[in-house]
Amino acid sequence: MSKYWSEVVHKLTPYIPGEQPKENISLKLNTNENPYGPSQKVLDSISAASNNQLRLYPDPESDLLKSTISNYYNIPMNSIFVGNGSDEILAFIFQGFFKNNLPILFPDITYSFYPAYCSLYDIKYTRMPLDEKFNIVLEDYLIPNGGIIFPNPNAPTGIPKNLVDIKNLVKINQDSVVVIDEAYVDFGTESAVELVKQYKNLVITQSFSKSRSLAGMRLGCAFGNEDLIEALNRIKNSFNSYPIDRLAQVAGIEAIKDENYFSETGQKIIQARKFLEKELLLMGFQTLPSGANFIFTKHRSKDAAMIFKKLRESGVIVRHFNVPERISQYLRITIGTQEEMRKFISILKMIM
Repeated sequence: MSKYWSEVVHKLTPYIPGEQPKENISLKLNTNENPYGPSQKVLDSISAASNNQLRLYPDPESDLLKSTISNYYNIPMNSIFVGNGSDEILAFIFQGFFKNNLPILFPDITYSFYPAYCSLYDIKYTRMPLDEKFNIVLEDYLIPNGGIIFPNPNAPTGIPKNLVDIKNLVKINQDSVVVIDEAYVDFGTESAVELVKQYKNLVITQSFSKSRSLAGMRLGCAFGNEDLIEALNRIKNSFNSYPIDRLAQVAGIEAIKDENYFSETGQKIIQARKFLEKELLLMGFQTLPSGANFIFTKHRSKDAAMIFKKLRESGVIVRHFNVPERISQYLRITIGTQEEMRKFISILKMIM
């Protein structure tokens, strides 16, 4: 604690990101990165853009990137916002839409950046309990609120919500903004992007870090009514008017254009997830249904902290959440390649 810190800083409980190990690790399955690198077209575009033009500021509006996203999703450009990863966009959303008299609502087990942002921006919030099977119960959210946000699929559980239930929530909850965080949507979960054409109170955020293999670039986008997007632009231009650098813009454009690579790698990850789920079941694990590039699982009798420790000693990193107590026996495992999943199962069998 420092005497120079403001009162806000003293009160903060920062988000703790997944470990990025410095030592050699045989399997890194803890931060939900894509096991397949960016497509060759993306790498070529970055190489071509690494020239004398880097001395110039990038396009502050990222119009070519927005145009590419617009064509891909059939969404007007003025309904699209881009930022340095979806986390930056979420920060703008919390500032722009959630500082209200009523508390915002989000699940009690979910992305832990949400309460961190609430502390930073002095936003009241209420945690909405998941049911006994770890499902988000959207019927519970039909109460007066200052905003609603949840991931689809949820994190760290990986459980998706269907589009019918989401549409019903947005339709009924017209007095505040509903935000669907779709960071993991491309691995078998139905996107709600099309709904932004119908509902003025809906914002969808997506990330290029997972399905587009660009975690190292820090790039994300949001979709919403033009009035909501204008609010995000006003915040962005009051904070940093040049958010997306030149290399990230060209990488994002090619990542969207290379649809074959995106589809091919996504299907490989889904198949590897199914393989892992089947193998874990045979070993006595209980795995929640996942629509993401990770699974959330626990063993029927073995302690999660023990498994986590022995995996780490064997050169394998997964994610273990000590709190809340309800999930302390679960491990979150990132889906790698089929070969990596076979190697993981082999190591797991040895330590068990």
